[in-house]
Amino acid sequence: MVTDPDEIARIFGQIAVNAAVPIMKFFNSDSEVRRKTDGSPVTDADLASERLILAALAHELPDIPVISEEAASEGLIPEVGERFILVDPLDGTREFAKRRQEFAVNIGLIDSGIAVAGAIYAPALDRLWIGGRSAFAMSISPGSSIRTAQDISQIKTRLPPPDSVKVVASRSHPDRLTGEFIDRLAINERISAGSSLKFCLVAEGQADFYPRFGPTMEWDVAAGDAILRAAGGLMVTGNGEKFQYGKPGYHTGHFVALGSPSLLTKVFS
Repeated sequence: MVTDPDEIARIFGQIAVNAAVPIMKFFNSDSEVRRKTDGSPVTDADLASERLILAALAHELPDIPVISEEAASEGLIPEVGERFILVDPLDGTREFAKRRQEFAVNIGLIDSGIAVAGAIYAPALDRLWIGGRSAFAMSISPGSSIRTAQDISQIKTRLPPPDSVKVVASRSHPDRLTGEFIDRLAINERISAGSSLKFCLVAEGQADFYPRFGPTMEWDVAAGDAILRAAGGLMVTGNGEKFQYGKPGYHTGHFVALGSPSLLTKVFS
């Protein structure tokens, strides 16, 4: 049984990179966007990616149950214990459908309610982020071996200067409550980004926090949360309390991802 979070993060990273091969085939062709029963979009790329990921996880980590977005939308949710994996096979389907590059594959491990290992791969950008005990970013093309990755660097969040706080928010999912939360703070710069890449911007020190008060699922955030924690940040509820996974229906509720614990008093004062 694999237990080392860094090794699990590398396994997740390789699986995500492999899952990008069918995703990019659909990205470079006409991929029909359909609507699920909850109104959210799905494409053949989502489904092809999920099939590959689930098969790979069953082979590499057969002892850990997996909850994946598209299977869950069909009611296929296994019983889980303290450890389980959350998968979003194509995060940012709206970005994908509009031929924007800000979509990603997300795979995260939860242990005792906390995200402890994760991988995010943005195939149109050839960029992979992984996090276990430490967090790394690297350049790698879809289907390549992670051992051949280039530009590997350990990433860390930043301690923001008192007069230069940057917030990153959703490009495709703006909502009133998130906007009001941001407006009451002294923000110097606002960055818009798609999918789970917002977590990566905070983890790399390019932004200081990412609030989300609109509807979100746990598979949308687990990988990014794990990478952010490995880089020195943290994720809390919309009230500044400890964030826990395994909520009813796997809805996140409101949350704020922070690059530094020092921002807690600034954001929630």
